[in-house]
Amino acid sequence: MFCDQIQPQILGISPYVPGKPISELQRELGLKRISKLASNENPLGASLKVTAAIQAEFADIARYPDGNAFYLKSELAKFFKVTEQQVALGNGSNEVLELAARVFAGPGDEIVYSQYAFAVYPICAQAVGATGVEVPAKNWGHDLPAMLKAITPKTKMVFLANPNNPTGTMFRRAEWEAFISQVPKQVIVVLDEAYVEYVEDADYANGREYLETYPNLLISRTFSKAYGLASLRVGFMLGSEEVIAYLNRLREPFNINQFAQVGAVAALQDQAFVNKGVALNKVGMQQMVNAFADMGLNYIPSYGNFVCVEFAQKPGLAAEINQALLKQGVIVRPLAGYKMPDHLRVSIGSVAENQHFIDVLKSLKSLYA
Repeated sequence: MFCDQIQPQILGISPYVPGKPISELQRELGLKRISKLASNENPLGASLKVTAAIQAEFADIARYPDGNAFYLKSELAKFFKVTEQQVALGNGSNEVLELAARVFAGPGDEIVYSQYAFAVYPICAQAVGATGVEVPAKNWGHDLPAMLKAITPKTKMVFLANPNNPTGTMFRRAEWEAFISQVPKQVIVVLDEAYVEYVEDADYANGREYLETYPNLLISRTFSKAYGLASLRVGFMLGSEEVIAYLNRLREPFNINQFAQVGAVAALQDQAFVNKGVALNKVGMQQMVNAFADMGLNYIPSYGNFVCVEFAQKPGLAAEINQALLKQGVIVRPLAGYKMPDHLRVSIGSVAENQHFIDVLKSLKSLYA
């Protein structure tokens, strides 16, 4: 009925599909034990300092939050050694990614991103009417020289993820510096570092180190992963004061609720909790890849809190394995929507959750051996 009234670029968008919730699988199959390893969540939950800070705010639940999020911006500015005017906040990092696209691109413009990168990048491009330019991946990761060549006079923005979701790949300092130094100064580079806390490689190119040198650089980060605040939806961008001011013109008022604000402040102040989660992830990653090696399964080496395992023995096998896992209470992420139909992405959970997945996968060996 309303099809003719809709903006044409919206009709072609395939909605982002999140991981299956635990409650949905419980309703479907009536299972008691469920290990959700689909959404790259923190198996430790959130810091006790976060829950205490949120509980202290319950008495003011009827009041609007601070529309400028003064204390959260102040904490972020202090932590990253920037000014408060260099911080833009979003309802999760998705919102700030979309804000950047809305501010800088529109019909007739181009937005460049990599094959096998975060699904939100092409959605952002399409939503604003820009042309998405997907650059073929190299070894499942970003091919930065090819992405540089893909930039044209029509390019307004480049999306990069380091580490990349869903593949877990990482580009290194020399590759990054060669890339960013040659990007035209008027092209905005959005560096998505949602999983930066998990990277321990000394050759990692931390975007914060380049912020002063490149005014066209925007860094996107989140409290949903290492900080364990996925349900509160807090993301942020760091950039030059000029660029951040443009984003804040479009930012919706009160987009970060009061519980999210105080929770994020408390989370940022508890780096010991973050370090504990990173250490657990390291143990869990080794647990996973050792199991894959024992089972003779290929996987993509990952620098995040997840790993992609391959089932290419026959067409449709990954989907079959996924369904078999679900029936035994293990939720992972199929990647057919990323055009990786032979892979499943598995989040690193607790040692017990990881073992639940491993045990069930071993029991399915007749399907992939």
